[in-house]
Amino acid sequence: MVYLVGAGPGDPDLLTVKATRLLATCDVVLHDDLVPAAILSVANPRAWILNVGKRCGMKRVTQEEINFLMIDQARKGQCVVRLKIGDPLVFGRAAEEMDALRVANVECVVVPGITAAFAAAAAIQCSLTDRRSASSVLFSTGHHAEPQSQSANDATRIVYMPGRDFASLAAEWLREGLPDSLPCIVVSRAAQPDQQAQRTTLRDLADHVPGPAPVLVLAGAALANARVPDALELLIPSALSVSLADQTFAQRTNPVQF
Repeated sequence: MVYLVGAGPGDPDLLTVKATRLLATCDVVLHDDLVPAAILSVANPRAWILNVGKRCGMKRVTQEEINFLMIDQARKGQCVVRLKIGDPLVFGRAAEEMDALRVANVECVVVPGITAAFAAAAAIQCSLTDRRSASSVLFSTGHHAEPQSQSANDATRIVYMPGRDFASLAAEWLREGLPDSLPCIVVSRAAQPDQQAQRTTLRDLADHVPGPAPVLVLAGAALANARVPDALELLIPSALSVSLADQTFAQRTNPVQF
């Protein structure tokens, strides 16, 4: 059996009960690079834990190798957790992995997680669908965003993986006719101990320097009254446990060779 499990945005307290139970009892964890040690420390101490993620275009393991690992370990009778940051079905390669498992006749179960957009909205205490200003929410990625129609101008826009240069994104939105005064908020490492949120406008978005990854860009009239602190705040109650998790988890991972 292979479980595609959402790790949520990084705070162990935001794992679902089912995700926590599976991590605690599984035999194998194949995880994304952005899954923090605080989440991985929840896993079964006897589990084989392997980082199969990609960071800034650098692949540790190819997608074909990930598919092989899932299938091979499941056929050996292992309970496999394919652990994905956020929700497994939002801007990941879950579709490719599910296809590979189906072709191999390996049973697969998807366990949803809290996607980063909702964690970011919670961090700034802002409704993405405030009925007074937003009639919809648009999710896109920085590298594959498609221009939207004028009817989408009242939507709250959320861009995953926007990259480090926001100039092209800002230019695209201005070409669509969005006002240069449109509120924008850049959220870095949402729901993690070092999360940051910075307010700007579409006019100044091109010059904005984002914090550490993962980063999301939120834009829309609904963000006008969002709670954005003037300075970095540590908002996660479990923050003090992270350094300990970093120290203990490093002893539990193993490299893989093909």
